[in-house]
Amino acid sequence: MTKQKKQRRLTKVLLEIADGMRRSGIMTKADHEKITKRHLGRIAAVQLLSPAEIRSMRERAKMSQSVFAHHLNVTTGYVSQLERGAKHPTGAALALLNVIQRKGIEAIL
Repeated sequence: MTKQKKQRRLTKVLLEIADGMRRSGIMTKADHEKITKRHLGRIAAVQLLSPAEIRSMRERAKMSQSVFAHHLNVTTGYVSQLERGAKHPTGAALALLNVIQRKGIEAIL
């Protein structure tokens, strides 16, 4: 059995236990709601973005690289690297870029 299969099986068992604890009153509703979306498998897939798409989003927002970087909480150099394809966005920057792509820059302002 691979590591991923073991983790999925363990997650499934832990979620079943948590559901049982909630139904029996051992776990509060608030504590049960703290179970992360990752465990429930409901995280929206993030889309990888090309350098041209990132630049296009920034230009549509009528922002300089510096201002765009400020709103993403990254450096101007990082935005430049993303737009040149020297680096690819990851983590929070990738998530914010996906939000901007779907909903526009106003969603994070």
